[in-house]
Amino acid sequence: MVMSNQQLEGSTVTAALRAARNRHTGAVVWFTGLSGSGKTTLAAQLERVLFEQGKEVCVLDGDSLRRGLCSDLTFSPGDRKENIRRAGEVAKLFAEAGFICIAAFISPYGSERELARGIAPAGKFLEVYLSAPLEVCEQRDPKGLYAKARTGEIKDFTGVSAPYEPPGRADLELRTDLLSIDECVARVLAKINTLT
Repeated sequence: MVMSNQQLEGSTVTAALRAARNRHTGAVVWFTGLSGSGKTTLAAQLERVLFEQGKEVCVLDGDSLRRGLCSDLTFSPGDRKENIRRAGEVAKLFAEAGFICIAAFISPYGSERELARGIAPAGKFLEVYLSAPLEVCEQRDPKGLYAKARTGEIKDFTGVSAPYEPPGRADLELRTDLLSIDECVARVLAKINTLT
């Protein structure tokens, strides 16, 4: 059976249809901060809470993307930008499919974060800065990355041998050295509710 143009147009799943079914719109929640600031931990807990609320949710984690989609990239400034561009494009696809996409990336440069914001659906991007002092991040470091960076074993390590530009105007800043995970989740949820 051949479908008419009218039938084909009626079969398009729109953002409005997805939002009606999901009872929320898609969005990108972008966590930025130093290694050890709590991005992965907070992303996992937020995902669990949103999932339990019946939301469509997924997490994009910097480490996972570096092992797969971005395994061809180094940590040079140009490759870091490309890593964030790819992550932003994937996050956008999830948001357009109706998911609340939690993206956990160091994303050390303001220009990279603005690139990700520009890729996301308009008005559906939440930048969350996980702010913790460098010494706290080093104490939390379960993989020993800071120690390897300090001995020169890891080159271009953000916070040690490569810069991190703290956001000047993040949508939300969380002092993860002072707030509990539950407090952080509650504050992010309040912001998400204004987007979705």
